[in-house]
Amino acid sequence: MTAFDAELPEALAGERLDRIVAMLCDVPRSVAGELIDAGEVRIDGEVRTRRADRLDEGQRITLDVPAGPEELTVEADPDVPVDVVHEDEHLLVIDKPAGLVVHPGAGNPTGTLVHGLLARYPEIADVGEPFRPGIVHRLDRETSGLLAVARTAEAHAGLTELLRVHDIVRRYRTLVWDHVTEPRGQVDAPIGRSTKDPTKMGIVVGGREARTGYEVVRRYDEPVPVTELV
Repeated sequence: MTAFDAELPEALAGERLDRIVAMLCDVPRSVAGELIDAGEVRIDGEVRTRRADRLDEGQRITLDVPAGPEELTVEADPDVPVDVVHEDEHLLVIDKPAGLVVHPGAGNPTGTLVHGLLARYPEIADVGEPFRPGIVHRLDRETSGLLAVARTAEAHAGLTELLRVHDIVRRYRTLVWDHVTEPRGQVDAPIGRSTKDPTKMGIVVGGREARTGYEVVRRYDEPVPVTELV
């Protein structure tokens, strides 16, 4: 367990307590709710057990956060499917399906891609960080796509550096709700946690430098079946 003690920032003022705990402690909302139900969350020294309570800026939140990734023991799990599209002595390329978490963390201690990788490639156990061996980048749970996994310490260091200097290009296909005027373009603006909705990322002053090129592949003017979406 890890102690958490902080004042509520302005961006989260007026939000539900369970959402606040989830955002500040980086745990799933279900875990945040369980902590509140168990009387583990204190606001200005007073135990709060109502998930829907709203807080004001500056109120102090204290609680014990469940085991973080560094405290987790990661064991091989052959039941987790691993779809390998490329394999050599240095790295793997995995086709990750939507719905699969990449590595363990609070709320997801088992059944992740890492558990499946360890069952098939036990040599990666000592590559990189203990709770995410071989992993140099990740995809969100509901995002599908290709994921590079290092098999050696040298490959891990090399891939990490390539990502750091943006020598690896990542492409995504996504659906956008609205009308994108230009057929192609580039968004060059810093990204950070949205001040309007902390559950989302957005363009934020002082955020992390980011540059994203885009191209419109197809436009939909009328409703279409899901099977016809790109």
